[in-house]
Amino acid sequence: DAYRPSREDTMAAADDLPTYKDVADAAAVLAGVAHHTPTETSRTLDDQLGVSCFVKCENMQRMGAFKFRGAYTAVNHYLNDTDGKELKGVLTYSSGNHAQAIALASTKTLGIPSTIIMPTDAPTLKLKATQEYGGNVVFYDRYTEKRDEVAQKVKATLPEGTVFIPPYNHKYVIAGQGTVGKELIEDLQSKSISLDYLFVCVGGGGLISGISLAVKELSPKTQIIGVEPEAGNDAQQSLEKGQIVHIETPKTIADGAQTQHLGDLTFDIMRRNVSKIITVTDEQLVDEMKFFGERMKMIVEPTGCLGLAGLRKLVSSGEIEKGANCGVIISGGNVDLERYCKLISSTI
Repeated sequence: DAYRPSREDTMAAADDLPTYKDVADAAAVLAGVAHHTPTETSRTLDDQLGVSCFVKCENMQRMGAFKFRGAYTAVNHYLNDTDGKELKGVLTYSSGNHAQAIALASTKTLGIPSTIIMPTDAPTLKLKATQEYGGNVVFYDRYTEKRDEVAQKVKATLPEGTVFIPPYNHKYVIAGQGTVGKELIEDLQSKSISLDYLFVCVGGGGLISGISLAVKELSPKTQIIGVEPEAGNDAQQSLEKGQIVHIETPKTIADGAQTQHLGDLTFDIMRRNVSKIITVTDEQLVDEMKFFGERMKMIVEPTGCLGLAGLRKLVSSGEIEKGANCGVIISGGNVDLERYCKLISSTI
């Protein structure tokens, strides 16, 4: 059946939408808890592309990805704002990085039980880490079951006082992810560098929408460009059509971007702040995995390579002018080493 977006899909409630103030508040919450990750440069990369590239390394974040920021910010919000009710647990669904983030933030760090619904084909490394952080994992088949329906069934079995914290469509998750952009812009401005372009990977849109709140406040002339896998360009379609487009689960090596649709909150922010969305192939992601490994000595997961692959594509097409200051977000580095070795040594 054709999906017909309801009003809720395209009109986010104003009080649910985060603002830059929420990002700044999240930065205060995360201070001393999340890592202030480094911004790296590479002369080789600058020479190859003819631009000045600044790479924000969220692969160096706690649990190996930016997701810790949003998870901790959201759990902290419920701990301190439950209308007098005790927070008894946290429920979420995730293919991996948000799963680990919730388990680490909620259970290991704050001592609150967490239940995580994960696809049966979730990367082994991400599954093991989620369990090691104390998360209780429930499996589902992402190709035959709808995770929202699975979540409703699981929630009915959990104690009252359990809150659901989705991977991206949540005010405080978005605010937490936005601190990536706040750090990057402020770090560069302290060196009198302003970005012309910022390339950000797009799955459900939590990272790019949060970052865009910070960038539009602190560096309004910076153009924000989202990058999706070619096989799963729902965000690109959504911005073009002006409404949220649903797709089947895309087949791509970028497991962090195998989302079927944006959220109403992320879509609302993206359509105001994001200049455009482009796509790259899995082959291009493997090329960037090799570049990061060989030239910058970093293991980066396929999803984490979307930003650099997007920048390289637009440089090749002549859309990015020579000498431009370009930011690239590495979203994470959580990939099984066995799979990593197979990907970088084979042609997809």
